[in-house]
Amino acid sequence: MNNYPFGSNSPKSFNAYPRGDFDLESGTIKRIRRPRNSSFYPIRMIKSFANRLHYYYKLHPLLVFFISLSFGVTILIVLSLYEHHYRMLSNYRKLDDGFNINYPFAKLKNLVMVAGHSVYTSSSCGKVDKEDSWFLESYQKNPGQAATFLAHIKEGIEITARDGEALLLFSGGETRKDAGPRSEAQSYWTVAESKGWFGKEESVKWRSLTEEHARDSFENLLFSVCRFRELTGTYPHNITELMMEVSYQLIPMCQRIILRNKEIIALWK
Repeated sequence: MNNYPFGSNSPKSFNAYPRGDFDLESGTIKRIRRPRNSSFYPIRMIKSFANRLHYYYKLHPLLVFFISLSFGVTILIVLSLYEHHYRMLSNYRKLDDGFNINYPFAKLKNLVMVAGHSVYTSSSCGKVDKEDSWFLESYQKNPGQAATFLAHIKEGIEITARDGEALLLFSGGETRKDAGPRSEAQSYWTVAESKGWFGKEESVKWRSLTEEHARDSFENLLFSVCRFRELTGTYPHNITELMMEVSYQLIPMCQRIILRNKEIIALWK
């Protein structure tokens, strides 16, 4: 009995025929064809598409030209919309969870704007509800006019107190030449201070500021939105506006500036 060793010393296997397909009739070996390299298949597809496009261009040059032009314009429109959407998102991300160093009121999202209509000229604040304490134009010299100013200030403070995310802005510039370098916004803020913020000083005073450049109703709203953006780093989600008269034509004009305005509430008396 013969024992055949296994392992590294075992005899190597013998191939009777070389690798490949052996033809018994002719006694020859058929070589195996290697598959073509398909790594450049996308390039061949592009070349084939270009050849077809060139062929159709010769047959219908105008049609191919207009189709190519339409495709290019569509791509440009899509890229433009994507860029605009990306810019809007980048603006919204500026509002973070904490106070920002550059924007001291970054947590506030809503705007309460009280438009000024006169300049307070009295040396003391004991007669804020008297007409002779305010610099009034001829059309404003009506009984109860000063009380209306005071009511607007109080209403703005109360609305702000109910909304913990609201910023109160008194808006109005130095609109009365003979009243001196005094602004309507600063007059309203001074009156609110003299009244102790109507019992809401602790919750409202720290987020009550002024916008002192507006000259009319349109600028009251427009400049207040810009001032809000300057203080918070974003545009207001909601706007509450208090003034003597409200022109609803102002709203669509300012919507071009307010990127994320959900609601505009106009209050007047």
